[in-house]
Amino acid sequence: MADIVSPETRSRMMSGIKGKDTKPEVILRRGLHKLGFRYRLHDPDLPGKPDMVFPRYKAVIFAHGCFWHGHSCHLFKWPSSNEEFWNKKINRNMELDRESLDRLQEMGWRVGIVWECSLKGKHRIGSEEVVELCAQWLHTTDMAYLEIGGQC
Repeated sequence: MADIVSPETRSRMMSGIKGKDTKPEVILRRGLHKLGFRYRLHDPDLPGKPDMVFPRYKAVIFAHGCFWHGHSCHLFKWPSSNEEFWNKKINRNMELDRESLDRLQEMGWRVGIVWECSLKGKHRIGSEEVVELCAQWLHTTDMAYLEIGGQC
């Protein structure tokens, strides 16, 4: 299926999508801050530049967009135009995610991933519950990994 806009317009549209301060990320930040958690943002010294870094808990949280990170949920659909580009782009993002996760865990960090579908879409859990799950995970020390997605 051909794209309905010109390549220049599509490029301008895609370049306007931000990688920081996304809606899911801001929801998590506000909710966790309200519960008393303090964190650093986008630490460039850590693999993958986690969205939130909680040094006190030796934990990081990523707020992943389902499309950009290739999540297997109802919000993700492989684009039908420029398939080769998107296949390469999304698969590389997934590869980088795995590498960052492995490196962070090797460094002793606990890693949490909150998928966009847990906060929006027809299978969402809801922001209050997601924030509460993150807070519980941060307080426990026996769970090295947390992943929260929408209900399927």
